[in-house]
Amino acid sequence: MKPIVSAAELMFFDKNDIIIFDVSSGSESRYAVSHLEGALYIDLERHLADVGDFRVGGRHPLPIITEFIRVLEGFGVTNESHLVLYDDKNGSNAAARFWWMLRAIGHKKVQVLNGGFQAAVTAGYSTSSDVEMPVRSKYVAKLEWQLATVSIQEVDIARQDLATIVIDVRDNDRYLGLREPIDLIAGHIPGAINIPFTENLDAMGFFRPEMELNKKYNAIFGGTNVQDIIVHCGSGVTACHTLLALDYAGLGIPKLYVGSWSEWSRNSLPIGSRNN
Repeated sequence: MKPIVSAAELMFFDKNDIIIFDVSSGSESRYAVSHLEGALYIDLERHLADVGDFRVGGRHPLPIITEFIRVLEGFGVTNESHLVLYDDKNGSNAAARFWWMLRAIGHKKVQVLNGGFQAAVTAGYSTSSDVEMPVRSKYVAKLEWQLATVSIQEVDIARQDLATIVIDVRDNDRYLGLREPIDLIAGHIPGAINIPFTENLDAMGFFRPEMELNKKYNAIFGGTNVQDIIVHCGSGVTACHTLLALDYAGLGIPKLYVGSWSEWSRNSLPIGSRNN
């Protein structure tokens, strides 16, 4: 099953065979105004991240895995469920994060909607303002994340290792330290290269074709093993967009630095800017 599904493909799915999740930014009040028919609302802050000290795990640390499994059960998800996820940011916000978390507990039947909510509406998919009420289920998973993550200490070592590639997917002006709208300090992790996640998308906001993404990233990686590649962003959310794109391109899923810039910039570690 490809990790990306088009709105045209979604139109032909039997609605009884899938569970659609609205992972858009905002709140349940926005969801109650309009969402894809049958979609359940899941919230990044409440369901897909823990809370705590930004210096330890950043702004969106992963939740305890048992809590995440309870969330899935509360939404009626089983091990066999086919899940389709969308947001209002072309999959670049919480839909990609939710996809990564599901894959990280071993769930295979999960896809992100290409172009998100807007693409489905344009394709003619029905919308609704009804608040869906799921039936609780049972979900069985290993109590550890099965996709690789790295700690702040491991990133500090990796950034100085020429055999490892550290990728910062934030916009270039944030990477260069020209602006920082969210965190306290502007700049980047020294040694990290900048490949904005927006480069995964075409001018219309859809993922570029698989082979195009494959060619682009292969040229950058130069034969580096996927397990020697670390991807981060501001808080471990949009980094998942690039992990999704790489999986879509057939290149596998590199390591995720969940704490990302929000953690790194709060720990008195070296800071890179446009001059270094």
